[in-house]
Amino acid sequence: MTLFKTKFGLWYMTLAVLCAALPGLAQPGKLQLDNLDKLSAKAAVVNDVTLDGALLGMASKVVESSDDPDAKEVKEVVKGLKGIYIKNFEFDKPHQYSPEDVEAIRSQLAHGWTRIVQSQDKRQEELNEIYLLKDGDRVAGITILVAEPKELTVVNIVGTIDPDKLGALAGKFGIPDEIKKDTQKPKSKTTTPAKPNQKEDSHDDDEDFNL
Repeated sequence: MTLFKTKFGLWYMTLAVLCAALPGLAQPGKLQLDNLDKLSAKAAVVNDVTLDGALLGMASKVVESSDDPDAKEVKEVVKGLKGIYIKNFEFDKPHQYSPEDVEAIRSQLAHGWTRIVQSQDKRQEELNEIYLLKDGDRVAGITILVAEPKELTVVNIVGTIDPDKLGALAGKFGIPDEIKKDTQKPKSKTTTPAKPNQKEDSHDDDEDFNL
């Protein structure tokens, strides 16, 4: 009986530990970013943001109570989120992080995630990528990866969100301003029908290419 109690006690303790850990493990879309923490020692500027649960709600209320013109839209976007996780490192010298550091993030995005944006400038050694995690017809997560010679940024947003409204979070909660530009849809060009016996201006389509 003593042996049974001992084994049962150990089993119960193990189960309790696992149950306590499950909420974090069960959160779909949350990336493991701890491998980047080692870069803090090399970086001149470090921004490490973890907003989930009550903290995310509090942050949303702060924005709502401010004079921010996007406050209403921000509240609408945040209400479907479960967490915002950001790692940002700015360095005084280039190449302070390794390709392996970037691949450790990208490898997590290889399964279940869909890359919708990739912008690579080999001359400037810059890489910008945006990934979506789909759950049926809804978006359950967004990840933004920006790798530059002297800066590395990962934005991991977990929860239901409309990608078209992601720009409302630009510059808030530590999310880079650049996402507004990266996520904006190009405006459709409206053309005026040509009048009878009048040719359409063949230069209209050239406007977008003028420097």
